[in-house]
Amino acid sequence: MKIEELTAKILIDNPNIDRYQLAIAVSTRCDELENGAQSKLSVNTSIIKSADLALMEIAEGLVVIKGFADIEK
Repeated sequence: MKIEELTAKILIDNPNIDRYQLAIAVSTRCDELENGAQSKLSVNTSIIKSADLALMEIAEGLVVIKGFADIEK
C-alpha cells in the first residue's frame, strides 16, 4: 500500500486526530525504531525506511502513541 493510502486510511479510521497529530505520532515511533525498538510487523526492516515502517504500524493499529488514547481500534 502506498504511503498516501496509509495516511488516508489512518485519518479516515480516526477522525479525532488530524494530520499534524499523525505526523507527531509517526515521528515518535520513528525515533523509537531508530533507537533500537523492534518492529511489530513481519517485514524486512532493512529495506524499509523507519518513517514508512512507523506509518504502517500505526495504520495496522499495532502501535498506540501516548496522548492519542481516544483512538479506537
